[in-house]
Amino acid sequence: MTAPLSQIYASVVHMLVAAAEATPDAEALVEGQTRLTYRDYVACVAAFAAELAAHGVRGERVATILPNSIDACIAAFGILAAGAQHVPLNPLYTPREIGEILSDAAARVLIAADDAASALAPLAESAGIGTLIALGPRARSLSTLRASAVPLERLPDPDALALLQYTGGTTGRAKGVNLSHRAIATNVAQREGLLPTEAGERILCVMPLFHAYAMAMGLFLAANCRGSLVVLPRYEPEKLLEAIGEERITVFPGSPTIFVGLMAHPRFARTSWSRVHTCYSGAAPLAEPVLRRWEAAVGTPILEGYGQTEAGPVLSFNPLHGVRKPGSVGIPVAATEIEIVDVETGARVLPPGERGEIRARGPQIMQGYRNLPLETSEALRGGWLYTGDIGELDADGYLTIRDRKKDMVIVGGYNVYPREVEEVLFAHPAVMEAAALGAPDEYKGEIVRAYVVLKPGAHASEEELLVHCRANLAKYKVPSSIERLEAIPKTSVNKTDRQALRGRASRGGL
Repeated sequence: MTAPLSQIYASVVHMLVAAAEATPDAEALVEGQTRLTYRDYVACVAAFAAELAAHGVRGERVATILPNSIDACIAAFGILAAGAQHVPLNPLYTPREIGEILSDAAARVLIAADDAASALAPLAESAGIGTLIALGPRARSLSTLRASAVPLERLPDPDALALLQYTGGTTGRAKGVNLSHRAIATNVAQREGLLPTEAGERILCVMPLFHAYAMAMGLFLAANCRGSLVVLPRYEPEKLLEAIGEERITVFPGSPTIFVGLMAHPRFARTSWSRVHTCYSGAAPLAEPVLRRWEAAVGTPILEGYGQTEAGPVLSFNPLHGVRKPGSVGIPVAATEIEIVDVETGARVLPPGERGEIRARGPQIMQGYRNLPLETSEALRGGWLYTGDIGELDADGYLTIRDRKKDMVIVGGYNVYPREVEEVLFAHPAVMEAAALGAPDEYKGEIVRAYVVLKPGAHASEEELLVHCRANLAKYKVPSSIERLEAIPKTSVNKTDRQALRGRASRGGL
């Protein structure tokens, strides 16, 4: 089962230009008191593209290290319009991580927030970057270019590289994913087939814009539906809940961490969600109890999907119109095939109901990893992207993610998927957040350790939680111990930081 394919633009820049031609006076970008129409938006993009072109970026790479802002939106489109490949980087990366990525990317220009520019200058110089452009209140804002009359010189070649998005970067070497203009524009249309939007949607963007999820489900989605992208600089529950009403939000892309945090906030119950008709969840697995609590409290569905940076990034979603299956990440987007294959060889296709590695193929898949031919050959085999995720398909073609292949725990020869343990812990009425992972054990090889955050005012002892697990899990899957934390450590994109938890466990943090 797949969805129909919506209109495909040659690139997302073509998409933005079409929006400006059709609705020039419609509100396009909002950040605080700053508001830009689509006419303004394209004028800013065209002027900045011309500025970048003067630095000889066509066919080269331009890196950005920017927080969420209107400047980040204009810069992203401006880079693509200039014929360069955009390299969006996480502002929370350490100097070591940034330096390694900048060297690998061989960018010609670096665009950074003004408060970080001076610290980044030596890294840029070391990486051979000749131009550093600072943006922000102490430097300049790209929104002032709205009065420019500079035309777009030419629109991008659909088959040229558009994005170089680095995955990871906190452990080992970050891998740069090469995506073409055609791939990312096609993926927008694919997503639209399952999640149709109306002209003039008002989309709240709190997810970080350097991340593939925020680009696909915020930046590009807004241009495609000619809607308003309301940009929040960072996740602050009070301001987010305030914006829901004041900005008349209709579409809210979030993450499991955000949904859990909002429901725990005192203002949540007083917030009117009447205009919000759709919420999306991505970037990390969403526990089924969280989904059900949210929908009961808000009256708005959370549509959970699945993807990877390497996949443009969207591979599947629960459809807006059609059957939604809680706990599932839905059906493949249009023109996309998903199969489950055996973990050992990746060659044997498994029947519905059996767990194995997820592989996918479609027009949105990456061209490969930059400067990593071996890793590319391992990920792309026979036209398929091997995701490294463990999942299963049901008889209706709905995909359920069970875990990361690398996170699978082998306890006494039995495979244990931490996601299943987390789901059981989430089902306990006192648990707000949960995380599970493997730890070395001399006798069993590995054991499962778990961490929980309790709901405000709730009480549950470790033994009570273990009893709950014993009643719902096979003996070998039950955690050896469960530790209560004030908060589960998170990465900058709100995923559980398993590396931090492993470090805690290795230091005897249980």
